[in-house]
Amino acid sequence: MRVTMIGAGYVGLVSGACFADFGHQVTCIDKDVGKVAALNRGEIPIFEPGLADLVEANMRQGRLEFAVDTSRVGKAEAVFIAVGTPSRRGDGHADLSFVYDAVREIAPQLDAAAVVVTKSTVPVGTGDEIEHILRQKRPDAEIQVVSNPEFLREGAAIQDFKHPDRIVVGADDTRARAVLAEIYRPLYLNTPPIIYVSRRTAELIKYASNAFLATKITFINEIADLCEAVGADVQEVARGMGLDNRIGAKFLHAGPGFGGSCFPKDTSALLKTAQDRGVALRIVETVFAVNEQRKRAMARKVVAALEGSVRGKTVAVLGLTFKPNTDDTRDSPAIPLITALHDLGATVRGYDPAGMEQAKPLLPAVHYCCSAYDAAAGADAVVIATEWEQFRALDLARLKGVMARPVIVDLRNIYRTEEMKRAKFRYVGVGRAGVD
Repeated sequence: MRVTMIGAGYVGLVSGACFADFGHQVTCIDKDVGKVAALNRGEIPIFEPGLADLVEANMRQGRLEFAVDTSRVGKAEAVFIAVGTPSRRGDGHADLSFVYDAVREIAPQLDAAAVVVTKSTVPVGTGDEIEHILRQKRPDAEIQVVSNPEFLREGAAIQDFKHPDRIVVGADDTRARAVLAEIYRPLYLNTPPIIYVSRRTAELIKYASNAFLATKITFINEIADLCEAVGADVQEVARGMGLDNRIGAKFLHAGPGFGGSCFPKDTSALLKTAQDRGVALRIVETVFAVNEQRKRAMARKVVAALEGSVRGKTVAVLGLTFKPNTDDTRDSPAIPLITALHDLGATVRGYDPAGMEQAKPLLPAVHYCCSAYDAAAGADAVVIATEWEQFRALDLARLKGVMARPVIVDLRNIYRTEEMKRAKFRYVGVGRAGVD
């Protein structure tokens, strides 16, 4: 099938490359001339394992191309909207201006029987407004509007796309459903369930899913605080909970709070949608508030590990992205942590395997280093803020040898306390006993 992707950002680029790999003819359109030129040279603007090879292979085979000209949409049977929907400044609503601008721009070029599909994460009712715009612009056409939310994890997006837990299609029209079924037909061997629902239901499934996962993270973080108070181990608590198949082990990892491009903005947008309709989402409100407080509170762990003050001291922060295997620093817990350490008078040295260029505009006062050991050189404490594989097997003897003081604050619990005790580090984790 001929597929056009409007937006060559994270979702658009991954989805477009995977659709091309399914055998479809895909054009990704983006208004950023520099980005399109770079993509056509084979330069990938984001860090995602396996994506560069996937893009290169499908461009070489002629199934994937990148363009700026929206006139290309006229040949497409399905046009996916995959532009950004960031939190709107001032009120927390999802900013849908990019979505609606894209729809207005492509409307004149669309085939009269095209299917327009929202891949962007959008609040309930957005598809209705898109349909209204298209009816105004193209009253003669039979263009159908479908919601097909993405469920991609940064760092594992290609695996998620090709082996999905489910595919949600929000459409009442049988022709539109048939088009989406044909697009996803190459996945039939993996037998993922395709769930056909109303458009509004599909839009809400995405927000409800992210809010629930955010709730699991926040719940185990609060249990971690209780574990510290009563002398329990949050990792053992989480394992005991996760073995119950009604609960599951995923997202029960205590840490500094959730960040990234999805959970913070999606929980905020869900809350605003509910507030606009007079519905109270008390659990989601608490999740959002607790998470924001937690990120700022992590600096207190570092202060406590350094006898109550970081003024005049050097702290090495390992990990600047919100999770490993991505270069995404949006709403990363490392940002408020480092900001608080600076405010308290500390010098911060930082290292991240992929996210330093993205972090520099957000954290200009950090001394950026070329390795974990370079960052730790002369440091009074090392803070593990992101659980990159590179940080899981550090040479502790070497690390201790370059540090001014042997103190590790492990906000991701990637080390065992017994290991730290043998290495003679002062060790502070989250929700479990430390080592003095």
